[in-house]
Amino acid sequence: MRGIVHDISERKKAEEKLRLSARVFSDAHEGIMITGVDALIIDVNTAFSEITGYSRDEAVGQNPRFLKSGRQSNEFYTQMWQTLGQSGHWRGEIWNRRKNGELYAELLTISALRDESGAVINYIGLFSDITETKKQQQELEVLAHFDPLTQLPNRALFADRFAQAIAHSKRAESLLALCYLDLDGFKQVNDHFGHETGDQLLVEVAKRIKMNLREGDTVCRLGGDEFALLFENIQSIQQCEDTLSRIHQALAEPFELAERHVRIAASSGVTIYPLDREDPDILLRHADQAMYQAKLDGRNRFKLYEHLAQPSNVSSQRPSRLEQALAEVGQALAQNQLRLYYQPKVNLKSGEIVGMEALIRWRHPERGLLPPAEFLPIIENTPLEIDVSNWVLRQAFLQLQSWREQGLNQQISVNISPRHLQWPDFIKTLETLLAEFPQISSRQLELEVLESSVLEDLISVGEVLKQCYHELGVPCALDDFGTGYSSLAHLRHLTINTVKIDQSFVRDMIDDPDDMAIVESVIALAKAFKREAVAEGVEDLEHGVFLIDLGCCIAQGYGIARPMPADAVLGWVANYRHPPAWNRSAKTERNAWHGQLELLKLQQQYWLRRLEQCLHGDNIETQPRWPVATAKKSHLGRWLERQKSERSVDRQILERLESAQEQQHRLAQLMWRSRQEGRAAEAGEQFKKLLEVNLEIVQLLEHCELLF
Repeated sequence: MRGIVHDISERKKAEEKLRLSARVFSDAHEGIMITGVDALIIDVNTAFSEITGYSRDEAVGQNPRFLKSGRQSNEFYTQMWQTLGQSGHWRGEIWNRRKNGELYAELLTISALRDESGAVINYIGLFSDITETKKQQQELEVLAHFDPLTQLPNRALFADRFAQAIAHSKRAESLLALCYLDLDGFKQVNDHFGHETGDQLLVEVAKRIKMNLREGDTVCRLGGDEFALLFENIQSIQQCEDTLSRIHQALAEPFELAERHVRIAASSGVTIYPLDREDPDILLRHADQAMYQAKLDGRNRFKLYEHLAQPSNVSSQRPSRLEQALAEVGQALAQNQLRLYYQPKVNLKSGEIVGMEALIRWRHPERGLLPPAEFLPIIENTPLEIDVSNWVLRQAFLQLQSWREQGLNQQISVNISPRHLQWPDFIKTLETLLAEFPQISSRQLELEVLESSVLEDLISVGEVLKQCYHELGVPCALDDFGTGYSSLAHLRHLTINTVKIDQSFVRDMIDDPDDMAIVESVIALAKAFKREAVAEGVEDLEHGVFLIDLGCCIAQGYGIARPMPADAVLGWVANYRHPPAWNRSAKTERNAWHGQLELLKLQQQYWLRRLEQCLHGDNIETQPRWPVATAKKSHLGRWLERQKSERSVDRQILERLESAQEQQHRLAQLMWRSRQEGRAAEAGEQFKKLLEVNLEIVQLLEHCELLF
């Protein structure tokens, strides 16, 4: 018997390698394409077909150019092949087209395979679909550079375009106009009709401004109701004034918003580069000063920065209105006319008074008590701003010392501007005050900085806040949280202990589900980042009940106390009684279903009371905003939509609720028209019918409570 044995271990290993290579090729999630040296496709894998839509049979024998989208130039492909020939591989992003015509982005790596002599025998392309990543990048770029409401450039993009415009003005030796525009009457619209109407108004304002600009001009939204405009390549100041006249005339025309006719106007200031040869920050400040002069002169007009409008010898002899106003504020500081008022913050669950926010006022000898909006804009970006801010800090320490001697230990929150924070001696001043008042704990002072104001210099402001907390032990709060463009980034990068939910969201959250969603999101973000949330704008008992249910314990607002002078604080603290409704809500444990229905009933009561106040209010400036009168935009409307899909409630009850709600809102709209047209008696009769419908809704909701 003879046998011949051959060792096939190497062959088996080779076969195993081939099987592994075949599986890698077939099972890989990246698309793989193999071509010959003639660039014709020899093979593709399954992922190739899934990404491109072309089957293997359709792709084999084709040149890869059949996938071209047309978005890359011939020079792009020439450069790609040159790189591939020189280094043997190429990597980059490329746009191609699927079989269905849809464009997609891919991250592609091409490698040249060579034989033992070094000659290219094949090319292998390995690619992955990055279309979604590209879309996300584009969305992030839009968020970073454009205002999400008006789609206008934001401060960051405006600063870039401003720098480019100045450079162009220098090269072309042309004039560049910078305009600072502020709306007159916007606050009244926002307060009376709600921020949703205010947002619609801002969108329409942006459209009207853009319609009156030339191709190369720029308009950006600086924030709130403030806009900045750039007019490039202008030939004369008159040309700039003609454009501004058109814009002001357009903005003075009535706006039709959600069945409402709204009228506003604008005040604007303008400066001209290089006649005003300053850096961008100073130019913007000069335009802002000119805008303020326009407001002082009666609003609804524009003003040229007056050092351009007047000869230098005249302007030096006669101070401007703005300079006079600045001198008056300086005199007020010197003569001790400034005051700090204090607004309490309470714990909604325990009833404990947890602190006071210091708010500046001016006791003017002729005009009486003036709010900060009347004088703080005058001193902004001037040395007097630092003087007043340091005065506020010292007064806060003096007040803490005085209260301590009278048996009251409280925390005081002080609003700090970014400019004050970045003042070189800020930390030193704070250290000096802490040393001067050794009995006052650093925790008793809290620094509040506006979220929108830290956008300009997040890194610098963040460093100072970090130093305040870690080195001095002074806690920091982010005020008006949710109104900025990068709230999440602020929570990540700023050393803050507290976020204050902007009062505009809190005030309207019971009436507007969108505001409620924002408040819920801010509370959730604060918890996720282990920060404390404070709700501003608590004006009614219902606000407190809703906030307790949402998990926000600390609040302030007119429903708790209005700002008061320092000598009234001790009496208020001694006499404060926590509302029983808040105590009951804090102690009541309900499941999610019953909690939701209780809030819906509470919302119905609140909505009805607001409607009644609007019906009988005589002064349009003081009466509350007319509540939401669209069924599908209400809390109950949203809840009904969810229940229809979940099918957890009897259909007949849902239909009765939906019918009653539609009738309720229809009656509310009729009341609004009757009220607007002066038919008070008719509006009163409609309100009586509405009371019956509202009662039916509450009874139906109570019936729903019994279901689970």
